[in-house]
Amino acid sequence: MIEFDVRTTDDGIGVVVPRGRLNMVAARELRETLTGLVDSGTPRIVVDLAETTFLDSSALGALVAGLKTARQAGGDLRIARPTESVMTVFRLTNLDKVLRPRDDVESAFHG
Repeated sequence: MIEFDVRTTDDGIGVVVPRGRLNMVAARELRETLTGLVDSGTPRIVVDLAETTFLDSSALGALVAGLKTARQAGGDLRIARPTESVMTVFRLTNLDKVLRPRDDVESAFHG
């Protein structure tokens, strides 16, 4: 089971915090959450992965889809604070070159 915390910062950046396992079931919800933020006028998004214990290829697909949606709307999608197991998946798929991880949510767009 996964839970998503979603908030918008004072400077209009959407922050999504998935808590738990980002697998095939959760990937659809992640994609819908990211699309919903962009559709509501928040095209700059940070996905904080500090509490994500696992992610699979469908979750990677949802992140890439979110990145594309955000960029088409003039924004961007960044990731912050990935756990070591999540970083391993990013490195294995070379997505760490596309979705370069940030040390914290605050510096994802300002730093």
